[in-house]
Amino acid sequence: MNDDTLREIDVATLRERLESPASSGAPVTVVDVREDHEYAAGHVPGALSIPLTQFVDRVGEVTSLPGEVYVICESGGRSAQVTAWLSQQGHDVANVAGGTGAWRSSGFPVEQPGT
Repeated sequence: MNDDTLREIDVATLRERLESPASSGAPVTVVDVREDHEYAAGHVPGALSIPLTQFVDRVGEVTSLPGEVYVICESGGRSAQVTAWLSQQGHDVANVAGGTGAWRSSGFPVEQPGT
């Protein structure tokens, strides 16, 4: 991205994309940047956990992902920082506005380890 606009989607749009991936067949990945204990308490089903405190060391795991990549945290602040940083480096990612809190508040399912 060459402008300063942070690409964002809301949780309803994220759910639609997860349920009906693009006609191109490109995968859709949610990257959760909350800390391990937050992720363990409940996350978007199938989300990949890369805590913000580990993100710089693990950035290659995100930049090598094919398809659409959406970054999420609890309320949208940490994920917005990660999305902006990745976008400045030329990666096409989007922030999930409202985060996992908005996902839960919308009544969408969450996954917990072992469930």
